[in-house]
Amino acid sequence: MAKIRSFVAVDVEDHGLRQRFAEFQKGLLEAGADLKLVAPENMHLTLRFLGEIEEGEIHRVIDVMSTLSIQPFAIRFIGAGAFPSLNRINAVWVGIRDGSEELTEIVDELEPRLRTIGIPPDRKGFSPHLTIARVKTGRNKDRIAELIRRLSDRDFGSLRVESIRLKKSVLTPSGPRYYTIFEVKT
Repeated sequence: MAKIRSFVAVDVEDHGLRQRFAEFQKGLLEAGADLKLVAPENMHLTLRFLGEIEEGEIHRVIDVMSTLSIQPFAIRFIGAGAFPSLNRINAVWVGIRDGSEELTEIVDELEPRLRTIGIPPDRKGFSPHLTIARVKTGRNKDRIAELIRRLSDRDFGSLRVESIRLKKSVLTPSGPRYYTIFEVKT
């Protein structure tokens, strides 16, 4: 049986937000960094990466998600940073100030339920952020770090969260494509 690479996320569909994130991405490219940018249509906040799930088992994840109780809330995107650190940049992200508590509550509600259907706990833990680029090589990382420092307090805007989605990731030569399998609305 086929496996589905999947994750639970909040999609960023607001055009204005995507535009501001694209401006940040442009600045990263202008810094001369060797990057793989996240495409605007792929921008999302990962709540839980599930990995490869048997196609026949995906209904169990849907059943678990169906039990979640989610109220609408707003997230504010503020600042920028890098994983694992500014000294060793592998990914560039935009931070979340308002709404991070609500996101964490959803993850805390979801995590034990996923374990009941055999999905192992997330070893990394949850850190609310929006990845906008992955760094391929060390070229000009000092310039990237400087840009991130300059944007440490930048207010990119807010997003009203009214659903979370189970997504399928299909890897293609031109980059990943994400498809919604299931949606929990507020």
